[in-house]
Amino acid sequence: MLSLIHVNLSAYALIILALIFEFLNGFHDTANTVATSISTKSLGPFQAISIAAIFNIIGALSGTAVAVTIISGFASPVYATPNVLCAALLSAISWNIITWLFALPTSSSHALIGGLVGGIIFNANIRVIHFKVLLFNVILPMIVSPILGFILSMFIAVLLLKIFSNNTKPRKTNNILREFQVLSTAFLSYSHGANDSQKTIGIITLILFNFKLIGTATAPSWVIFICGLFLALGTFFGGISIIKTLSTRVAKLSPSGGVASELSSAILLLIASKLGMPLSTTHAISGAIMGAGWSGSKYGVNWGVVKSMVINWVLTLPSCILISGFILHILNKL
Repeated sequence: MLSLIHVNLSAYALIILALIFEFLNGFHDTANTVATSISTKSLGPFQAISIAAIFNIIGALSGTAVAVTIISGFASPVYATPNVLCAALLSAISWNIITWLFALPTSSSHALIGGLVGGIIFNANIRVIHFKVLLFNVILPMIVSPILGFILSMFIAVLLLKIFSNNTKPRKTNNILREFQVLSTAFLSYSHGANDSQKTIGIITLILFNFKLIGTATAPSWVIFICGLFLALGTFFGGISIIKTLSTRVAKLSPSGGVASELSSAILLLIASKLGMPLSTTHAISGAIMGAGWSGSKYGVNWGVVKSMVINWVLTLPSCILISGFILHILNKL
């Protein structure tokens, strides 16, 4: 009986840790979904964050393809032991806090995946990892998504400028675009919830499965809802410093650029969610903001800030793999 209580308490402690990560994920990624609407003055900070939080929850309920990738895509669920999952979560949380302190838009998704893969490698061996899934579902999208976001956003921004080029009342045009951006913010937030919440859904499902609290590695409906809720709460209380980096330092955007960047990144995220790819919202929206900024002028993008962001993106996966391995070593000694 005491053994059963200890097992359950350990499982619940890990679930709480996973929800802390989900909250920090939303807190850290708020900038991704609301920065452009705030920078173009389409929405005030409170309005934008409220819309983002609501649509995060709705998006979380839209499917579980990404969660399935987290559960069994990178390795068999049996290798995700409690210590591995604890190390993965702690490494991702640590990385999120470090990058938040430096106001760097990094990928919570890649931090968690790096932590999970690192924990499995150091606990079992490198041969159990499905590197084909890691390559095609994580590493290649990490490279391709900012580029696609850049191109698609630039195309949409130029198209909007063409549509409204003959308008003699630019103030009226900007007001129309600002109203439309309310919808594009909601769409991006929905897509963000559809993709980002599922990573933690997958982790909690692994916790329940490996503690034998569920019979199959399939996400229960209450896990889906609670992850969406904690992502939304994190979004609601999100980080203003990262919002400043994306909304003012990466590129100066017009209302048409704001709409273009949100639409393009939302489309990419939604497609990735349906394909089961744990895409980084940070990478998609950052590339889209660059594309929208470039469409106005080649000097519209602060390439110095972009360079520091890209370096941080490249470092996330290997850093979290190593951090997870270090934490796992300590946990195994306890």
